[in-house]
Amino acid sequence: MNRMLWAMVIGTLLFVVEVQPCPGAEGDWLSSAQARIEKVRKGPVTIRVIDSSGNPVEDAVVRIEQRRHAFLFGCNVFYLYDYKGTEHQRYASQFSALFNYATLPFYWGDYETEPGKTRRDEVMKLAQWCRAYGIETKGHPLIWHEGYPKWGPSDPDATRDAHERRIGEIIPDFRGLVDRWDVINEATAAGKFDTGVSHWIAKEGADVVVGKALSWARKADPEAVLVYNDYNISPALEKLLAIMVADKMPFDVLGLQSHMHGGEWPLKKTWEACETYARFGKPLHFTELTVLSGAHGWERKGAWPTTPAGERRQAEYVEKLYALLFSHPAVEAITWWDFMDGGWQKAPAGLLRADLSPKPAYQRLMKLVREQWWTRLSLKTGREGTCTFEGFLGDYDVTVQNGKSTVTGAFSVKKGSNDWVARF
Repeated sequence: MNRMLWAMVIGTLLFVVEVQPCPGAEGDWLSSAQARIEKVRKGPVTIRVIDSSGNPVEDAVVRIEQRRHAFLFGCNVFYLYDYKGTEHQRYASQFSALFNYATLPFYWGDYETEPGKTRRDEVMKLAQWCRAYGIETKGHPLIWHEGYPKWGPSDPDATRDAHERRIGEIIPDFRGLVDRWDVINEATAAGKFDTGVSHWIAKEGADVVVGKALSWARKADPEAVLVYNDYNISPALEKLLAIMVADKMPFDVLGLQSHMHGGEWPLKKTWEACETYARFGKPLHFTELTVLSGAHGWERKGAWPTTPAGERRQAEYVEKLYALLFSHPAVEAITWWDFMDGGWQKAPAGLLRADLSPKPAYQRLMKLVREQWWTRLSLKTGREGTCTFEGFLGDYDVTVQNGKSTVTGAFSVKKGSNDWVARF
C-alpha cells in the first residue's frame, strides 16, 4: 500500500468514531468537568510509616504539601527582562507564582538579526531564570515561514540546509535547559507567504519538510520532546497529521493554537477539537491561548484598552475554558499568550494589565491552579502505620512527625497506584 493511501486509511479510521459533544448543558457542565478532573488528574496514594526495624508506626502525623503540578500551566516569558527594577520583580513573582512552564523565543529573524549575531545570551538568561524557579521550558519555533530573517535565503535548497544547521546548533546548545521544542510552526499555512520556508515547502511538500525537520531535531537531542504546532484547525491539518502518523515521524506532542482575538471559542468547539485531535494518539498542548479583556479585533493600529466589562467576561470564560481543558485526558499543557496587556498585536490579552496589576482572570487561575486543583493535607497513620489519600498528579513534600522525631521526603503522584514509605 503506498504512503498516501495508507495515510488516507489512517485518516478514515481516526474519524469514523462520532465526536463526543461537550458534556453537560452550559448551566451544569462545570460540575461534570470537575468529576472528570477528579478521575483524570488525580492518583491514589498509600503512605506507610515504619521505624528503623521495619515495624509500623501508629498515630504519626503526616503533612502533605503539593509542590508542583504534573500538568503544564504555562505562558511565554519573552518580556521578563524588558522590565527593570521593581517592575521586573513584580512580573517575575507573579509569573512564578502561577506557572510551572514557560515558552522561550527562538524566532529566527529575531534570534539572529544578522548572520552570526544572535540573542543566544539573552535567551539563555531566560532559560536559566526558569531553571532557578523550577519552571519547565519550551523553545519556540525552530522553523516558521513568518519571523523569517530579512537576510535569510530565498532558494528552497539553501533554506533547507540553513535550517538543518540551525536545528543542529541550537538544540544541543540549550540541552538541559530547554528540552521541549516547537520544531516547525504552521506548515499548513506556509503557502500564503513569500519566504524561504514557503518556497521550500512549495517545492518539497509540507509533509516532507515536517518529516525532515523532526528527524533533524531528534538527531540533535534523542530525548527532547518534539512538538508540531499549528493554528489551522481544519481538514488540512488532519490530512498532514495522518501522513505524519503513517510515516511514524518522530513527534511527541501536537500543539494547537487558540488565539481568540475575534471572539471566544464556544466551549463545544474546544471540546470537539480535543476529541478530534486526540485520535492521532499524541498528547495535546494548547500552545498559544489568547482571550481578550477589551474589544474584540485583529490588526488594530496600536494598543487598545482593557475594560471592566471585558475583564469580567475574560475571567468567567477563562475559568470555564481551563476547567474544560484540564478535564480532557489528552490535554497535557496550556500556554497563555501574553502575560501582560500590549504584547502580541498590542491586544488587551494579558492576565496582567499594562501596569502589571493582576486582572480577575489571573486571580481566578491562581484559585484554580494553586487552591482548588492543589493537594494539601494533614493525616494520621492507623494501626498498620498507613494513611491514604487521592492527590493531584505532581510533586510533593511530605513531613512525618512521630512524637519529637520528624522525617521529611519528596515524592511524586503519578497515574496508577502510588506507594510511599517514610522511615524513622
